[in-house]
Amino acid sequence: MKQLIDFIPLIVFFTVYKLDPRMVDVGGHSFEVGGPISGTFFLIVASVIVYGGSYIKNKTLEKSQAITLVAVILFGGMTLAFQDENFLKWKAPIVNWIFAVAFLGSQFIGQKTLVQRMMEHAISLPGEIWVRMNLSWVVFFTLLGAANLFVAFTFHEFWVDFKVFGSLILTFLFVVLQFLVISRHIQAEEK
Repeated sequence: MKQLIDFIPLIVFFTVYKLDPRMVDVGGHSFEVGGPISGTFFLIVASVIVYGGSYIKNKTLEKSQAITLVAVILFGGMTLAFQDENFLKWKAPIVNWIFAVAFLGSQFIGQKTLVQRMMEHAISLPGEIWVRMNLSWVVFFTLLGAANLFVAFTFHEFWVDFKVFGSLILTFLFVVLQFLVISRHIQAEEK
């Protein structure tokens, strides 16, 4: 359920972004709704509400949530301030690369890799498998960031679709691949 809640700001952004721009009157003030700039505004508002609510409820945010919130406010704020969606296009690549650096750094800092810390409560794997899985996440986040950047600045008309659906599908496929790798080693351990 928590992972689904994390998608609310993205769904709100996608929905508003895809609307044909129109003027909406609220309290005697007119606002444009639809397109990249208002989509960005709604993304920031939805992110603050979702992650603020999560923080109030849990008294903490996961590191990935905090990074995402800061990136949304920073890049979304610059998008609004300069009325230029190119700032927002940099958010996904940079967040993915931050995650890649975090996974890579965990290879050298601490006793366990980041993927092991996140998953060892559910499964037991040999140390070298944890290291390989962790490195595969480094490669995945690096390539996903590059793909987001490439699509955003090469295929402008598809970047939002790729950001929402392409990234989600690629992540899902990568997780399935990871599961196949894990299941092979779990079966080997049980024998």
